[in-house]
Amino acid sequence: MVLSQSYAGRRYPRTEPYEVGREKIWEFAQAIGEPHPAYRDPEAARKLGHPTVIAPPTFAIVLSMQAEEQVTLDPGFGFDFSRVIHRDQRFEYSRPVLAGDLLTVAVEVVAADSVDGNDVVTLRGDVRDAEDRHVCTTTSTLVSRAVTA
Repeated sequence: MVLSQSYAGRRYPRTEPYEVGREKIWEFAQAIGEPHPAYRDPEAARKLGHPTVIAPPTFAIVLSMQAEEQVTLDPGFGFDFSRVIHRDQRFEYSRPVLAGDLLTVAVEVVAADSVDGNDVVTLRGDVRDAEDRHVCTTTSTLVSRAVTA
């Protein structure tokens, strides 16, 4: 496969809404070893000024990775996801993700380049709620390692 660098700047359609469940937040917090009560207990979240349980800051990866598949699995892009390592991940929030949120993600290819035979791709996800308000922006940098003999 040859990476199509012309995809830089390409935007993909917004995903179908993802309903953030309390159970999913709890499972994610468990998986990452995060014990904060605001991720499990609505009262603890209210004491911090939130209307309900909030998600850990990295929870948005669940949505962004699903949305990024539009890009990484696009046959015209030429990106070999089977050889990927995750180079960098960033989250910029307008507000926390809340239990009950209906969130969508629109993905853009920020950069697509080949460096020393490795394909390096940066993707940006615009996460919005049901009222089309910004919740967070995710930025992922993925490297598809070169095939070596």
